[in-house]
Parts: sequence; structure tokens; C-alpha cells
Amino acid sequence: MEISHPNIDGKVCSGNHAALQASQGTTYHEKPHQTDNNTAQCSGLGSGSAGADQKFLSKFVSAVGLSENKNWPTGQAGKSSSGPVVGAPNSNANAVAKDLVALNRDEKTIVAGLLAKTIEGGEVVEIRAVSATSVMVNSSGYAESHHMM
Repeated sequence: MEISHPNIDGKVCSGNHAALQASQGTTYHEKPHQTDNNTAQCSGLGSGSAGADQKFLSKFVSAVGLSENKNWPTGQAGKSSSGPVVGAPNSNANAVAKDLVALNRDEKTIVAGLLAKTIEGGEVVEIRAVSATSVMVNSSGYAESHHMM
């Protein structure tokens, strides 16, 4: 998504609506520990304080260790006195979902297609949570999109 759809990349995990430490979180980091500025919470960036280079889904994914199954589905944020602060169960999953729901219809369709392309295996998978557009993928990799209203 980073290269092929930079406008979407900059709309997911780029805000502060899910911040675990108010006004903190300037840098996505796999292990926030006791550093107030570090966060592993999607859209957990401090209000106005995070650098522009942090406000991307791709940055969140690479910096917090999602590919190594770290910080998912629950995030955490650094806290100097006793850190880290662990988010509510599924805090990262919920923040990503909230950001995806806020996308426009065309962007949701693109995300649904990208998700369909990444799913492997022989089972039919149906994705409905992204938007009113559902995507089904069969074992041959054929994706079919249906708009549900």
C-alpha cells in the first residue's frame, strides 16, 4: 500500500484517536518500554507532535513488529515511570478498523482488493468488516467483489 496507494497509506494509523498516553507518542516503536515518545499503538500518535514520517500504515507495520506477530491485536505505549501501558484487548485491531471505516468508498474497495490478494489457502474467505463491499476468495486465487447495500 505504501507505494501503490500512498493516499490510503497516510490515512490509516496516522492519527491520535487511539492514543494510550495523551499528548505522547511521537514515534512508532516495537518496544515502547519506558520511553514516553514511543508507541506501538495504531493511531496512537500524540496530537500534533509526531513527525510526518510516522503518519503511515506502512511505518506502523514495519516499526512495531507486526510481521513478527508482535503488538497485534493489542498495542502498547511507553510510559517513563512504569511503562509500558498496554492497550485494551484488541486496541490495535480496533484502531485499524476505525481508520478503514473512515476511508471513502473507492479507497475501501482498493483495501478490500489488496486484502483479497494477500489471503492464501484453499478455503473461501469472506471479508465484510472493511465496508459494505465484501470480497470472496476461492482456492484458485480468484477474487469476486460484491457491493452490499
